[in-house]
Amino acid sequence: MPIIDYKCPNCGSGMVFDSETGLLSCHSCGRNEDIQDSPDPLKVHVFSEGEATEYHCKSCGAVVMTESETTATTCSFCGSVVVLGDRLTGELAPLQVIPFAISKEEAVQAFRKWCRKGLLVPNEFMAADRIKGITGMYVPFWLYDIHNAIEVHAHGKRVRTYEQGDYRYTETRHYDVYRRIRLNYVNVPIDASEKMNDQLMDRLEPFPYDQLKSFNTAYLAGYVAEKYSYDYKELFPRAQDKISDYIDSYISSTVSQYTSVSFSEKNIHAKCRDAKYTLLPVWVVHYDYKNLEYTFAMNGQTGKVVGKPPISKLKVLAWFAGISGVSFLSLKLVTWMMGGGLG
Repeated sequence: MPIIDYKCPNCGSGMVFDSETGLLSCHSCGRNEDIQDSPDPLKVHVFSEGEATEYHCKSCGAVVMTESETTATTCSFCGSVVVLGDRLTGELAPLQVIPFAISKEEAVQAFRKWCRKGLLVPNEFMAADRIKGITGMYVPFWLYDIHNAIEVHAHGKRVRTYEQGDYRYTETRHYDVYRRIRLNYVNVPIDASEKMNDQLMDRLEPFPYDQLKSFNTAYLAGYVAEKYSYDYKELFPRAQDKISDYIDSYISSTVSQYTSVSFSEKNIHAKCRDAKYTLLPVWVVHYDYKNLEYTFAMNGQTGKVVGKPPISKLKVLAWFAGISGVSFLSLKLVTWMMGGGLG
C-alpha cells in the first residue's frame, strides 16, 4: 500500500488541502475535516523493506510515473491526489511543514500584479497573459539550529583630535582587543532539493515559522512535494556560509568603540545542535515569452515573488536618456546660479 488515498467518506471524491480554511476539503460535496484530528496514514501503516515501487492510482488504476524525488503528485489520467507514502517514512519523513496560505487563484492574481510593477520589462510581459503553468510545491528544507563559539584577537586604535592654544593635536591610543562570544541561530533555512535554484529559494525568505505544523500527509493533498536530495550533514557548510555575514556584523558591533580595528585572529567553531527536515510551500510559475520559458517562485505563505524577468532594451534606453536629460538640466541650473548663465 505505497499510495496514500484521501477519499471523501460522503461521496468518494478526492479530498485536498484547502489553503484558505486549513482543512482537508472535498470540492464535490463540501465536506471538511480537521487535519490535526485525522490520523496520519503514515503512522498507522508499516511499510515492509521489499515493498514494490510501482505505483498505481487508486481511482482509475493507471500507473503513476514520477521522478525518484517526488513524494506527492496527481494522476495524469484522472487528476486524483497521489501521496507516495513509502517515500515519507523513516529518515525520509519530514518533521514539520508550513502549509499553503495562498490558493492557486490568489497566486495567479498576485503574480500578474507583480508583473505590472516591472518598470523596465516589456509591455507584453506586463500583461502577464502567458502563464504556461503554475504548480504548488512543497520544497524540502533543513532548518538548522547552530551554536557558534567565537574567539577574536585584534588591534584597536582610538584617535582623538583636539586644539590647544595655537596648535592642533592628534592623539592615538593602541589597544589589544579580545572578544569571546556565544552566538546561537535557530531555523536557518537551506533548501535540500537538487532541482530548485538555491539563490531563488534564498530570496523567497522569510517564511513565517510561527505557522509551522507537525507533519501530516494530508497537507500534501492537492500539491506536488519533493523529498530531500541532500542530508543535513552535506548542507551544513552552506548553512555556515549563510550566517557568516551576520556573525561578522555582530563581531564588528562589539568593537565599535574603536576608531579602527585590525583583526589578527578570528576563530569560529560552529556546531549543529539540531536540523529539522521541513517542507515549505512554494508556487512555481512557468512563463512563456517569445519562445523562452522563465521560471519564477512565490512564497506560498507571504505571496513574495522572485525571479528574473526579461528587460526591455527600449525602456532601458529611455530611462538612461531621461536620467541624462535631468543631469544636463541640473548642470545648467548650477552653472546659471554660479553666474555662468543658461546660454
